[in-house]
Amino acid sequence: MTEAEQMLWSQIRRKQLQGYQFYRQKIIGNYIVDFYCPKVKFIIELDGGGHYSNEGVEHDRKRDAYLTGLGLKVLRFSDREVFKNLKGILEVIWKHLESPHAPL
Repeated sequence: MTEAEQMLWSQIRRKQLQGYQFYRQKIIGNYIVDFYCPKVKFIIELDGGGHYSNEGVEHDRKRDAYLTGLGLKVLRFSDREVFKNLKGILEVIWKHLESPHAPL
């Protein structure tokens, strides 16, 4: 795990986020997602620098289309956001857990 993933994982593992179970490095189809909550079919992805190249953006677009086609919700944050505003990220995640059908 990256440092950003370790920081977020330390806050959401062991049902710390209001009892929601998250799994890390979960295989879904041909992809490995960073974090997955099966109860609400919710994926959290943390993006480092490689995600912002043209190839990275296109890969993420295809990946997200595949995952949302399975009925899963994908929420993305940059590693930088995790370092600067972990509390705010946790609040956004919580809002999406509480309202799993709300648009991103």
